[in-house]
Amino acid sequence: MSSIEEGLGKNTPSQNYENAPSSSRTYATYARQPSRIGNPGALGLFSFASTTFILSLYNIQTRGIHTPNVVVGMAAFCGGLVQLLAGMWEFARGNAFGATAFGSYGAFWMSYATILIPGSGIISAYSDERELANALGIFMIAWFMVTLFLLLASLRKMIGLALLFAFLSLTFLLLAIAEFTGKEKVTKAGGVFGTITAFIAYYVGLAGLLASEDNPVFLLPVGMFAPRRAD
Repeated sequence: MSSIEEGLGKNTPSQNYENAPSSSRTYATYARQPSRIGNPGALGLFSFASTTFILSLYNIQTRGIHTPNVVVGMAAFCGGLVQLLAGMWEFARGNAFGATAFGSYGAFWMSYATILIPGSGIISAYSDERELANALGIFMIAWFMVTLFLLLASLRKMIGLALLFAFLSLTFLLLAIAEFTGKEKVTKAGGVFGTITAFIAYYVGLAGLLASEDNPVFLLPVGMFAPRRAD
């Protein structure tokens, strides 16, 4: 098992029925067969990073862009569908953390794309722009909380992964505040933090991809937290 897989929370062989002490062999214990599925972590991280990068540049209003709807295709298929698939493959590998993270953000991007699609009727249902902004703010707050929970769960894994969720938490929080207050500068700040988040995701994804190769050109450090000391 590579360090990147351990950092993403892959279950250890100690959970196998054959290796468990006789006192712990209950009806809920089962033998886990080795998975032949390749590590989908890099796929999920690259998809997340690319979609986040594009939307964040739109939030910064790069090259005068004010309308984010071009991101819909990326959000629905790259950030949404591909991440959802990566999450389901993580479940098959026994990685509950990776499956929860990729599955959750895949659902986030799909739902965000649905909001921006005119045919969904979601935005047109609001006649009051202030009500729409508050609704979007609550939407962002919900994802801020999910990201904060994942940040807490990542603190015994990779430092790079923890930094990713820390910056993503701040991104969601800033975007929620921007919706509640209507301040453009806060939206741009959220775009800046989102861009940093995207580059961290690219880095962690590349580190995982290189680590999975038998003969990588080079390896990237991701930093591992010190293991918990037994009392």
